[in-house]
Amino acid sequence: MSLDERLDRIVARSQELEHLLASGLTGDAFTEASREYGETEEVVRQIVVLREAEQQIRDAEAMLSDPEMRELAQGELLDLNGRIDGLRHAVRLAMLPKDVADQRSAILEIRPAAGGDEAGLFAAELFDAYRRYSDLHRWKFEVLEYDESELGGLRVGIATITGAGVFAHLKFESGVHRVQRVPATENQGRIHTSTVTVAVLPEAEEVDVQIDEQDLRIDVYRASGAGGQHVNKTESAVRITHMPTGVVVAMQEEKSQHKNKAKAMKILRARLYEQQRSAAHEARAADRRSQVGTGDRSERIRTYNFPQGRVTDHRIGLTLHKIDRVMLGEFDDVIDALTQEHQAALMAAENF
Repeated sequence: MSLDERLDRIVARSQELEHLLASGLTGDAFTEASREYGETEEVVRQIVVLREAEQQIRDAEAMLSDPEMRELAQGELLDLNGRIDGLRHAVRLAMLPKDVADQRSAILEIRPAAGGDEAGLFAAELFDAYRRYSDLHRWKFEVLEYDESELGGLRVGIATITGAGVFAHLKFESGVHRVQRVPATENQGRIHTSTVTVAVLPEAEEVDVQIDEQDLRIDVYRASGAGGQHVNKTESAVRITHMPTGVVVAMQEEKSQHKNKAKAMKILRARLYEQQRSAAHEARAADRRSQVGTGDRSERIRTYNFPQGRVTDHRIGLTLHKIDRVMLGEFDDVIDALTQEHQAALMAAENF
C-alpha cells in the first residue's frame, strides 16, 4: 500500500469516527471511539496541511502556461517544493506508533558501578547535570533520595522530574555511562575508567499498576548516615518488598516514616510499571531491535572522556567535543540525535 493510500484510509477512518461520536454512542463504545479518534487527530491535522500544499503546487503548475502568471507561479513552486518534503516527514512522524509513557514525568535513578570512589564522584556530577538539564527545560526536579559518601560522592541518587514530555526526552539515558579522567586523588596522573548506571522510569499512576497490600512486606528500621551524622533515632526508614516480583525499595531520606513510605511506593509503582512495559515491548519486538539499542541497562551507552574533552554516544556513533557544556546540563544535542535515530528506525520498521 502506498503512503497516499494509507493517508486516505486514515482520513476516512477519522471521518467515520467523527460521525459515530456525533450519532449518540454511549458507554464502552463511546470511550473506545473517542480514544481512537484522539489518536488520529494529530495525524489528520498534518495530512490536511500536506494536502493543502499539494493542491497549491497543482494550482501553481497550472499557472505556468499563462505568460502573465508564469513568474509568480515559479516563485510559489520554489517555495512549496522546498516545504513539501518537510510536510511529508511531519506526516510520517505523526503516523509512528506512540509510546503511551512519552508525555509522562519520570523517575531518575543514578548509582556508581565500577571504579570505587571515583565512580561515586562522577555519579554526583551526573546527577547535578540532569538537575541542570531539568532547569533548562523548566521542569521540576525533586530529590527523593540522595545518599552521599564521606568524599562527597554519590551512593544512590533518586529524583522525580515533573513536566510534560519528560520521559520522551530522557528515556534513552538508561544504561551504563562511562567516565575516563584523572581522579583528584591520583598522584601519577593516570587516567582511570569508572562507570555509573542511570535508570529513567516513567512515573506510574495507581491505575497503571494494581498493588495488593497483601503482596507487600514492609520493614521499618533506623536510618543511618555517613560517618554517623544525621542518624535518625526513630524507626523512620522504610523497606518495601513486592513479594510476587522480588522488587525491593528502601527509603530513609525523610524523618517521617509516612513520607518515606509514600516515596518508596512511588518508586515501587514506577519499577513495576516499567517491568510491564518492558515485557510488552519484548513481545512486540521479538523479531527486531531498535537502532538505538535495546535499552538494556547493562549496555555501555556513553563515554565521557575528560582529557580529550569529548562525549561519545556509542549507540549512534555520535561524538561531541563539548564535555564542559554537557556537564552543565546541555544534553539536547545528544538526546535529539538519539530521538531522530529512533524515529528513523521506526519508519524503516513501518515501511514508510
